[in-house]
Amino acid sequence: MTEKKMTDKLFYQDSRLSGFEAEVISCGPMEGEKGRYEIVLDQTAFFPEGGGQYADHGSLGGAEVLDVQERDSQVFHITDRPLEPGMQIKGQLDWEERFMKMQQHTGEHIVSGLVHGRFGYNNVGFHLGSEDCTMDFSGEITREELREIEVEANRAVWKNLEVQVLYPSPEEAGKMEYRSKIEIEGQIRIVVIPGYDVCACCAPHVKRTGEIGMIKLTDVQRYKGGVRVTMLCGIRALKDYEMKQEQTAEISALLCAKTEETALAVRRMKEECSDLKYQITEKDRLLAAYRADLVPDEEEAVCIFTEDIAGEAMRLLMNRVLEKERKLCAVFYGNDADGYRYVIGSRKNDMRMLAKEFNAAFSGRGGGKPEMVQGTAKGSASEMRAWIFEKAGDMQ
Repeated sequence: MTEKKMTDKLFYQDSRLSGFEAEVISCGPMEGEKGRYEIVLDQTAFFPEGGGQYADHGSLGGAEVLDVQERDSQVFHITDRPLEPGMQIKGQLDWEERFMKMQQHTGEHIVSGLVHGRFGYNNVGFHLGSEDCTMDFSGEITREELREIEVEANRAVWKNLEVQVLYPSPEEAGKMEYRSKIEIEGQIRIVVIPGYDVCACCAPHVKRTGEIGMIKLTDVQRYKGGVRVTMLCGIRALKDYEMKQEQTAEISALLCAKTEETALAVRRMKEECSDLKYQITEKDRLLAAYRADLVPDEEEAVCIFTEDIAGEAMRLLMNRVLEKERKLCAVFYGNDADGYRYVIGSRKNDMRMLAKEFNAAFSGRGGGKPEMVQGTAKGSASEMRAWIFEKAGDMQ
């Protein structure tokens, strides 16, 4: 029986290898995926999905590499077209994407090593996504503590330390202290950042910590008894800074404030808005009371259409009208073209059935309690008014 040939994993020999030549060992359609093919090579620089990060992308000859998976120690390249077995092809990684991921993953080692050394917490979850990178730790970390970890992590970057990769024998591994999320069978691959972390890991990393560029911890939130920390490294951190700088500059211009004073300017604007809302609410109360006083005492059913009194003031107006003995009061805000918001109330009759029938008649939505219903509806003011008065006429 011919022994199944395993793919040589060139990314373990040189993590900076972006192009390579290889022979196509096999190619077949991907089960359940029309127009997708699984290609096995004699060697590859493409890192498959694993270790908390998504697979590399790029090209094999004229085929686009959409995904890379590893099954039973065999590497399968998922492509958009087939390649003939026996062909000699050139493989090309999307190097910017690969390098970005190496920056994130190496940064994660530094941060996780610092957290473990300071607090004794384990990294129990790692996800390198298309937008950011998250790390789940087994204990709580405050924002102030996280800022301190961030400073120390960047000191490791500035030291430009060599990132070492070790393949210890079982005897040597038994004497080493290293982090690992899972039990590992067979050869162990240890990534060492001197003074910061010793961890079992299968992913590619940068050669020296200086290549990470910078480490920015952007968020921390409680998660499953511990915390989830969000991190951006290198090019991702730079892009995030550029975006936030643009946003701050735009806010600065809109507020006519210096960039370093935008938070103060927003706080002042928020206070001004709160004051204005209070003033508007008070004026709405006065307007609602004034409008209610204009309703003749003898009207048993009241139907008011307005483009001035909205929101909470509609309920204020309705309640003010119902202070006198009436069957019901309906207040509508809006116009025939755009539709209306409504509030209908009564101190004597259950409004829920009326609301159901009204919604059916005027394409409305809404409901409420026996004493008050509210919602939206479409129709003409004259038709709605006539409908309300007709229903009121049937009430006691």
